[in-house]
Amino acid sequence: MKDLTPNKSDLEPIEIASVDEIRALQLKRLKWSLRHAYDNVPMYRKRFDDAGVHPDDLKELKDLGKFPFTYKNDLRDNYPFGLFAVPHDQIIRLHASSGTTGKPTVVGYTKNDIDVWADMVARSLRASGLRRGDMIHNAYGYGLFTGGLGAHYGIERLGACVVPMSGGQTEKQVNLISDFKPDGIMVTPSYMLNILEQFHKQGLDPRKSSLSVGVFGAEPWTNAMRLEVEAAFDMHAVDIYGLSEIMGPGVANECVETKDGLHVWEDHFFPEIINPETGEVVEDGEMGELVFTTLTKEGLPMVRYRTRDLTRLLPGSARSMRRMEKITGRSDDMIILRGVNVFPTQVEEQVLATGGLSNHFQIELYKSGRMDAMRIYVEAMPDAADNASKTAAARMLVKHIKDMVGVSTEVIVGDPGEVERSQGKAKRVVDNRGGE
Repeated sequence: MKDLTPNKSDLEPIEIASVDEIRALQLKRLKWSLRHAYDNVPMYRKRFDDAGVHPDDLKELKDLGKFPFTYKNDLRDNYPFGLFAVPHDQIIRLHASSGTTGKPTVVGYTKNDIDVWADMVARSLRASGLRRGDMIHNAYGYGLFTGGLGAHYGIERLGACVVPMSGGQTEKQVNLISDFKPDGIMVTPSYMLNILEQFHKQGLDPRKSSLSVGVFGAEPWTNAMRLEVEAAFDMHAVDIYGLSEIMGPGVANECVETKDGLHVWEDHFFPEIINPETGEVVEDGEMGELVFTTLTKEGLPMVRYRTRDLTRLLPGSARSMRRMEKITGRSDDMIILRGVNVFPTQVEEQVLATGGLSNHFQIELYKSGRMDAMRIYVEAMPDAADNASKTAAARMLVKHIKDMVGVSTEVIVGDPGEVERSQGKAKRVVDNRGGE
């Protein structure tokens, strides 16, 4: 892999500012953001008043813990525009979730919000090792999902050339990568596996592709998957983090030279980690639920938004701003099976550690009598698709999951191509338990 360590001159001054400078800027911007939300969003005014707090009560950063949380359901309850803090004629773009589990969550951006977003994605791409003049293949989905357009504007802000491919049409994706020879790709990690599979189907060596950096986000993925993709393509695989309620992609990003966690761009987003059960703030270094407060967002300020993502905060390394560990899972994606907490990423690690199995899998939850049970569908590699090899791999995976995760599960190893492929975010868990 290429050495893509940036020069210090490539960094913005705030990226390597002192911690004291960053904290002072955060306090100033946090005071503005709380006041902006209180003065312009009826829900925040009522919620602050009901909690007996006022924006003027914020004297230091730790005082933020006095303020109430914001939840995803708050966006649904105020659908579509009830949480906007500026007049409608100042909103220049809308995005929304798919709404598959209820009303969609709608987010709005002012011109300044869009500019900040583009700046943060550009900063993330520089941290990933990409530069002005590079070509970047954008395979995030375009439309109401924030990934495609968020990445697009950031690539252009970087001064790079964007290939706006979007998701799907995997054969065409590989053809364009082969013909256009981009330097980087932005894509969900699960869909990158589809692209890798298509390289092999076309008889192409992915290590000879032009790609030097893959910027992967929108779903949790493991370091085991990072190593697999890096080895397959001879490229750097780095993690980008974001969520539409806070901005979209570009809230945090790994630095290519260290890959030791994602630096949160703390000049625009204030992170906290809380105990997900009690809501109490925990110390840096402790695992818990990630909470964000926006510091500069005009259209849709968010105060102490509970992301449900589980991670911990660590000191800065390649940048002064704090790092968050790779997301291990979401508290609302966690499977509780006979009292054991199980995350899809834990299963993924064991699939990747089992010889003869591909990286495509799906978890089914079902009822076995009155008990919850778990079944894993996975595929054999083409050179290990005979019955004896599949049986041996299934036994090994059952043992790995029991030993490392702590639950018993059934494993079904199918032939290559049997597990449904994602065209964007992977659907790792299918819940067929039914209501009680």
